[in-house]
Amino acid sequence: MKNVILFLTFLVSIPYSLSQTRVVGTDYTSFRIEQENDTIDFVIADTVLNVKKPLLLFCQGSLPVPLFVDFGNHRIAPLQFGNFDLENMKKHYHVAVISMPKTPLVPKIEELSEQYFYIGNSGRRNPTDEFSLADYLENYVRRANTVIEFMMNEDYVDTSKIVVFGHSQGSRVAVALADDNEHVTHLGLSAYSYEPRMHEILRRIRVRAEKGEITWEEADSLQANRYAFYARVHNDDSLKARPHLTSWRSFSKSSLHELAGLKIPVYIVYGSEDIGCVNSDMIPLYFIEQGKMNYVVKRYPGLEHNFFPLVDGKPDYKNGEWKNVMNAFIEWSLGD
Repeated sequence: MKNVILFLTFLVSIPYSLSQTRVVGTDYTSFRIEQENDTIDFVIADTVLNVKKPLLLFCQGSLPVPLFVDFGNHRIAPLQFGNFDLENMKKHYHVAVISMPKTPLVPKIEELSEQYFYIGNSGRRNPTDEFSLADYLENYVRRANTVIEFMMNEDYVDTSKIVVFGHSQGSRVAVALADDNEHVTHLGLSAYSYEPRMHEILRRIRVRAEKGEITWEEADSLQANRYAFYARVHNDDSLKARPHLTSWRSFSKSSLHELAGLKIPVYIVYGSEDIGCVNSDMIPLYFIEQGKMNYVVKRYPGLEHNFFPLVDGKPDYKNGEWKNVMNAFIEWSLGD
């Protein structure tokens, strides 16, 4: 990574050191905040930062998927925003995204799994132990707060509007961040579920039984295994021995209370074929109970978790709807 980006580090009047540079071969500006126990890499999707615009912070989903990958021979490619109409987003916002914890900004392709998440040189198929220990909700919120604090002090950021958009696990982070940070003015959520992670897994087992893919006795056995796993998640000794359980415990609580209590405008989108989001139909009920009116809950028929249509039960990656989904959110955010 040293031969990809050169960081010019200087001390600032806040309790960390900061570096800023252009990501070689791309149209992104990278920032690095060095703290005592953490390094926070994040980027803005631009290289000329002299126009004052609001900030849009995108919270990506689970797994340590890096922001860029080094394919060798000075070929650096971004792995975020590829499905978005980024030029449209940049007209209105400084678009930022934070690297996953303990994940290099630009790892080599050999350091990624087949699913493009970071495994380092471990030779394993799972994320590193360092990432697993850092993969918990409170850590994501702390890191995002640090980035927002920094950006609020930049002359080119219009601090009157700070927009946060989260996808999948990132939507849980986005809710917690909006609840914690008074500077967040607008919230967007996609593929969001306020329920604990395990609920979706148990629901999928039930659906398989309902469809006749497995027997109800098999469903009982599979669910019993999930209950036993969940017990280990909530056992302190198990957590010490198995660091990958850290994230499971962190995301085991419902985020409905925080979501329903938000006073800021909220925009929620999901695909009708995303089984993890079936509870989105109920969200308006909780908003109504709180007297909340400044929200949108929108379902996209026929689309799955990442807004691709399904053909014979499989995602059609050639005809995704992410651009339309995000552009609709951008239009909404500008009108409120």
